[in-house]
Amino acid sequence: MDSILAGFVRALRAAGAEASTAETIDAARALALVGYGDRDGLKAALGLVLAKSEDEKQIHDQVFDLYFGRPQPTAMEQAATQLRTGDAAVDALLDLAQPGADGQAGDALAAALARAAASAGVDEIRFATQTGYYARQTLEALGIAPLEARLAALRAEPQPQAPAEVQALEAARDQLRRQARAVVQQRYAIFGKPATEAFMTEVVVTRALGRMAPAEMERMKAAVARMARKLAARHARRQRVERRGQLDLRRTMRANAGHDGVPVTLAFKHRRRDKPRIVAVCDVSGSVASHVRFLLLFLYALHDAVGDLRSFAFSNRLQDVAEPLEKLPFDDAMALILKEVGNGSTDYGQAWVDLHDRHWDAIDRRTTVIVLGDGRSNGSNPRLDLFAELASRAKRVVWLCPEAEGRWGSGDSAMLQYRPYCTSMSHCATAADLERTLDEALEAYH
Repeated sequence: MDSILAGFVRALRAAGAEASTAETIDAARALALVGYGDRDGLKAALGLVLAKSEDEKQIHDQVFDLYFGRPQPTAMEQAATQLRTGDAAVDALLDLAQPGADGQAGDALAAALARAAASAGVDEIRFATQTGYYARQTLEALGIAPLEARLAALRAEPQPQAPAEVQALEAARDQLRRQARAVVQQRYAIFGKPATEAFMTEVVVTRALGRMAPAEMERMKAAVARMARKLAARHARRQRVERRGQLDLRRTMRANAGHDGVPVTLAFKHRRRDKPRIVAVCDVSGSVASHVRFLLLFLYALHDAVGDLRSFAFSNRLQDVAEPLEKLPFDDAMALILKEVGNGSTDYGQAWVDLHDRHWDAIDRRTTVIVLGDGRSNGSNPRLDLFAELASRAKRVVWLCPEAEGRWGSGDSAMLQYRPYCTSMSHCATAADLERTLDEALEAYH
């Protein structure tokens, strides 16, 4: 495949677009038809085959402009003269550094710098602090050493006899430095910055939710939304594959008995599968609120994969909170939920009573119940009888506890009492834990 196109696809993936192998092959075919000469036509053609959504179209357009645009340094000075020296290498660099009225010299310099940057491995840049290093490596690959040696020799003379030559060499060197740095900054924007963002996001995703700094919240929200989209897409693909069913060999042979056994018509077995149905029951008391925020954010970003979602919150009295989550911006909805529900003394037993009396019909054999809480109920009756009945009605009961397992059962914790009735019970500390749990919950419906 064309190395330029391969680099562009790599840049798209680094920026967050899911450019598949099949789509990359289509992009190569589009390139063969359009070519690099018509930039607008190429941008439109590649956008059609490589971008599958509005978000990816926006990513594609931004990366295309960066990747195929010629970098311009912020302070362009005129390299002053047509001076020539006797050194062919220095002459060549001076030619490149001339701006040229028709732009051809600029194009030649851009092409030479692109080759030098590739030779220097600039696409491996990951941090902005590496810009100076890669700019120097690019200049060395370009062959700046003879120019610098010539300049040093002229400066070493007690009374330089060629001040105009010194001035021209200095102007050419500075021009090349600015251009090389511009090339490296462009490649950092394409490859390094997305890699840095991905690294910082990975740090946030694996950090304990209860220790999240305020400055990390926006990054975390974006990461959770992206994780949810990928999770929804993965399970949607599984559903499409499974919809076809498994080959039924016996029925296929019967259906093709009149064709001498040649399987003209294929018959498939189809197993009835329940659509995902999730009921989330969340303790929103102060110690658990940060975990609840991201569980609900995750769940409501999974609208493509979960067709039936009910959400309940409690500290002591349980309330249905689906309406504010569906109608208000997420942060406003959470603020309202915490204000109306999160100020009471935690009482799990009363929460199960409220769920039983008002919303018991929300739970049936198709329902996965996800409980998020620490099981600490201030010594009140945990109502294990109602929780056992809930477990018998549901498909699965998954309990996520923000406390480490070593603390379960200590003090007023009823975690060990609830444990026998749960399909799974696990420590949930990070967004990665939430993703794994929801992946397993959706997997149960395949």
